[in-house]
Amino acid sequence: MLPPELRGLAFPLLLLLLPTQCPAGGAVRFDPTWESLDRRQLPAWFDQAKFGIFIHWGVFSVPSFGSEWFWWYWQKEKIQKFVDFMENNYPPGFKYEDFGPQFTAKFFNANQWADLFQASGAKYVVLTSKHHEGFTLWGSKYSWNWNAVDEGPVRDIVKELEVAIRTSTDLRFGLYYSLFEWFHPLFLDDQSSSFRKRQFPVSKMLPELYELVNKYRPEVLWADGDGGAPDGYWNSTGFLAWLYNESPVQDTVVTNDRWGAGSICKHGGYYTCSDRYNPGHLLPHKWENCMTIDKLSWGYRRNAGIRDYLTIEELVKQLVQTVSCGGNLLMNIGPTQDGTISPIFEERLRQMGTWLKVNGEAIYETSTWRSQNDTLTPDMWYTSKPKEKLVYAMFLKWPTSGQLILGQPKATLGSTEVKLLGHGQPLKWTSLEVQNGITVELPHLTSHQMPCKWGWALALTNVM
Repeated sequence: MLPPELRGLAFPLLLLLLPTQCPAGGAVRFDPTWESLDRRQLPAWFDQAKFGIFIHWGVFSVPSFGSEWFWWYWQKEKIQKFVDFMENNYPPGFKYEDFGPQFTAKFFNANQWADLFQASGAKYVVLTSKHHEGFTLWGSKYSWNWNAVDEGPVRDIVKELEVAIRTSTDLRFGLYYSLFEWFHPLFLDDQSSSFRKRQFPVSKMLPELYELVNKYRPEVLWADGDGGAPDGYWNSTGFLAWLYNESPVQDTVVTNDRWGAGSICKHGGYYTCSDRYNPGHLLPHKWENCMTIDKLSWGYRRNAGIRDYLTIEELVKQLVQTVSCGGNLLMNIGPTQDGTISPIFEERLRQMGTWLKVNGEAIYETSTWRSQNDTLTPDMWYTSKPKEKLVYAMFLKWPTSGQLILGQPKATLGSTEVKLLGHGQPLKWTSLEVQNGITVELPHLTSHQMPCKWGWALALTNVM
């Protein structure tokens, strides 16, 4: 017999929510348990990619003040600066929903976005299909009149970007999806029952997720926002079993670890552990550092100052540290309400692409090495390509002496070769006398002759 919350639903929806049949052939099948799901091997493309772009865009981009959590801070927590902002700039009685028509995306050009992301050197992109405010960037059947097709842009934003990414770039297309919604009445009712009721996931979240996957085939599904509810309330394991066994992206999709209270950094595909997570040491499980160029917000802020943005030097350091420790970097931008990417974000993306054109060899498709960073020289980080017998040493400060000391590599005369990426000529090196390591004679280059700025990489062949 069906549980009460499933009675009365349309038959097609029931098929999606019920257990699936065994697939034909001998394919590995995953059960709807964490024990089974956590054994799934992460598709290889994700670890090889190393660098992705996160996009936080929604109705919160209209007030563009403080944070993408604007609605919550204004209406729920009633933080004074948010209350004052509304009183000073909008008429009495103005509701958050009234921002919907102002989210116009008038200048949104998916092809321009795709070209920029390609130029950044990123290998995947993740768009917020729905944040905690509940507004969907596609015409969701389960979000009537609170979606981008019915309100505001009157366009299927998800579809436009998906097509642009897949037809004109080599990036993988991914989607962020918030499980809960701050003020949805069904969620609030479920919450008041200590989540014994499951009205919201059954009638809203689960059917919406199935719709999203079947329609747009995201190869990254970035869950977020459990609202304090356990994974059993969300039926996360049931959904993920379907995703891995029978969805149109079953072989290539990667997922994160935010599938219910207590699952983060414990269950799922790769781990995110927390926002801006960067442990600085090797982890036994694949992980991702999701971080944002604006230090204080994920969504666009009109009140951001220049010092609120990370510099390209800081971003390169984040990338190098993260990849050396086995992680991927997911770097966030926040477009404006009319669909433009502000010059500061565009500059950072293009700068990262310029750096990766020279040093991408030390980033993409690399493995971690026996040491993640150097013991003698600060801000030096290592990656490797074992099959090619290559180790890469990335350093963020060019020594004024012209000599770079590497305390970790064990070199062999007549076998070890050292090159500076973007320069190409073999460099002279000598072994350190007192311990393992080498001193490399860097080439004498003017600032215009430097292969790049903001950080450099040495390729070391045949070192231990």
